[in-house]
Amino acid sequence: MHTDDMSALARLVLAGGPVLCRRRLLDQHGTPSAALRAGAGAWRAAGMDEVQITRLRGPADDAFARTLEWLQAPGHHLIGWHDADYPAPLRQVGSPPLALFVDGDSSLLWRAAVAVVGSRTPTSGGRDNAHAFARAFASTGIVVASGMARGIDAVAHEAALALGPGTTIAVVGTGPDIAYPPGHDLLRNRLATHGAVVSEHPPGTPAMRSHFPSRNRILAGLTLGTLVVEAAERSGALITARQAGEAGREVFAIPGSIHNPLARGCHRLIRDGAALVECAQEVIEAVAPLAADLANALRGRLGETESAAIAGPGETPLRLDADYQKLWEGLGHDPTGMDQLVSRTGLTAAELSSMLLVMELDGLVTAEHGRYQRKTGFFTSTASMTQAEGQ
Repeated sequence: MHTDDMSALARLVLAGGPVLCRRRLLDQHGTPSAALRAGAGAWRAAGMDEVQITRLRGPADDAFARTLEWLQAPGHHLIGWHDADYPAPLRQVGSPPLALFVDGDSSLLWRAAVAVVGSRTPTSGGRDNAHAFARAFASTGIVVASGMARGIDAVAHEAALALGPGTTIAVVGTGPDIAYPPGHDLLRNRLATHGAVVSEHPPGTPAMRSHFPSRNRILAGLTLGTLVVEAAERSGALITARQAGEAGREVFAIPGSIHNPLARGCHRLIRDGAALVECAQEVIEAVAPLAADLANALRGRLGETESAAIAGPGETPLRLDADYQKLWEGLGHDPTGMDQLVSRTGLTAAELSSMLLVMELDGLVTAEHGRYQRKTGFFTSTASMTQAEGQ
């Protein structure tokens, strides 16, 4: 994003107030800079109140300076509603955020993901289930998303991180630089280094009770489905599940003992229509059609045409465009990490992550522990591919 647009978007975020009018401004004017230049008359026409207008007109404050300083650091991103990098699934939730602050790999927001949520005080069995399901998701290339809370959230993140980078994201109700709850500093830092920490709130925003239900809509919106491992009848996990259902996503619940009070929320979800699941493969198979839809959205974002139909099982990919050809050649017969692919192809990690998802869903690439390789049956030399294209 251009520096002027990044600065203008930060001003719009910090103006506060109803998000709808600020999204409307971006829709009407195209870029944050143009929205700010439009002036008070246009701001009022978009529905902004006098408090917001005063903030936009006033001088930059400490919060603005802190936000810009944070954005200068490597790995820190601000993705606005106007931006092509804004995750397509998130646009479908009720009241999507104006922008996302991301500490880490922002391309993970476009990867197929499943939210794993549940009690902050789980049973031993609940912890075991969260670990097993999250590990299974991550090992098949599905990003594990959660909220960095104690209990099920932390277990899910840790299980995914154990398999390597690019496996998990945290959606938080604080600024992206804040470790919450206290004591999760190490986990937050590992998530930012090996995954991503995502927030609609600017850096320095402390934990507030009202932020956590609203962050759940982002968690639900960024993912293809939500798995509730253990939950009491009144819990944040059930809010996430409800918002996932309202956004047209899959909702899954693991059943438990009738004597376990933390199973009651899951049983209530199942009675209300959530899918009862007993193994991770059931979740993986259920979200596969939504993952295909996400791949189609990625193709549109990347401007891909014929490369969307590169091959069927057992065939050779014949019509790879130039960047996909570079990636195909960069993929070895052994698992290859993202850093190696960046070095071999000259493409960015964000570009590669998006392309790898498309190729993975098309059956050309397998992913495990954050490493990628050609899928068995596609080990065809570049010379053969070139010769086949000429026929």
